[in-house]
Amino acid sequence: MILPSADIYICEGLTGAEHKLLNGYIMVTIENEAKKVAYISAQKEFVRELAHAEVEHTVIGPKEAFVESIGQNLNLIRKRLPISELVIEEYTIGDISRTPVAVLYIEGITNKDYVSIVKERLENIDFDEITDSSYIVQLISDNKNSPFPQLLDTERPDRAAAVLAEGKVVIAVDGSPHVLITPTTFSEFFSSFEDYFLNWIIGSFVRLLRAFSVIFSIQITSIYVATLTYHMELIPTDLLGTLVSSRQHIPLPPFYEALLLELVIELLREAGARLPTKIGQTIGIVGGIVIGTASVEAGLTSNVLLIIIALAALASFTTPVYKMNNSIRFLRFPFLFFANLWGFVGVLFCSCILLTHMIRLTSLERPFLEPFYPPRYRDLKDSFIRFPFQPLRPVYLRTQNPYRFTKQKSKVKRDIDE
Repeated sequence: MILPSADIYICEGLTGAEHKLLNGYIMVTIENEAKKVAYISAQKEFVRELAHAEVEHTVIGPKEAFVESIGQNLNLIRKRLPISELVIEEYTIGDISRTPVAVLYIEGITNKDYVSIVKERLENIDFDEITDSSYIVQLISDNKNSPFPQLLDTERPDRAAAVLAEGKVVIAVDGSPHVLITPTTFSEFFSSFEDYFLNWIIGSFVRLLRAFSVIFSIQITSIYVATLTYHMELIPTDLLGTLVSSRQHIPLPPFYEALLLELVIELLREAGARLPTKIGQTIGIVGGIVIGTASVEAGLTSNVLLIIIALAALASFTTPVYKMNNSIRFLRFPFLFFANLWGFVGVLFCSCILLTHMIRLTSLERPFLEPFYPPRYRDLKDSFIRFPFQPLRPVYLRTQNPYRFTKQKSKVKRDIDE
């Protein structure tokens, strides 16, 4: 009898028989081979149909996203990289869940040290149940106490294939619609893959807009509190009358006024995220309008601060990676507290603490702030500014093959009639 199946394992003895049978394999004894058995895949896998990317939505470019099946996700990557050099190494992690995990890299391009570090950390994981790739992030990150994510997750197969071609390592986890990318840098969390589908001038403008939005979102509220609390002399005379008239009936100091509105914004955002989509959108819009208008009319907050808080919340949404968006939301509160304590000195002190932490932070033992620290001038061409496609791969990845393509050295000669 011949059974056509691509997933057949022939093993010595009954080693691993329990695991295979519980995962839907059929065990067949081989005739005349008493010590050998064959395991044939017979499980019926229910896979969600491919859908559009929800978190990393793009206007142009491919639309399909990963699903919860690791086999389907690997096929989506293999379809974009149909080369023999693409290596997929499989692991089983979790004493109870026995979750399949795959490590992907391209032989001959990816630095072998990165592959070794990833494999070593995955093998050293001692955890009972792995449900999602977010568990892996928390278990193998260099600094588990940092508010910043040190591994980039993506739901886009095209992005995963692109970073593999750059020389990075990708980790896929069964049951998760996101794969992990490592090593990564701070600037990558503010670049959308759609930037590469646009002209480099437009792509650079969008990235700079995101960088400005992040700085604005973190510090604008603390600057408002510091100015009104300690540095009133910095306010222009024309603007001073507007601020005084907007706050003349406000019983709360600027700090408590700003803290109240920040908490209200976070409550609305969290409520909108946890409710069903249509209800969540309604709650966010209606709740923001009603609460904002009522708080100003009741004299609890000023209309100037309400505009500033709304702009800061809007600016934070420009971050294309959800986990980094959460970090930006959190950072506004320490800056707010330090601004209330020491004014602009407190804002500067908090900025120094944040910068020191980021300089010490690493991703797969590589500096998190590359290419800014340590400076990699060539890599600056694809950071917060996106230059045309470069012939060399990023310097900080230290790839085995640094060239992506070679520039055409010959010059095009014009015809005699041109």
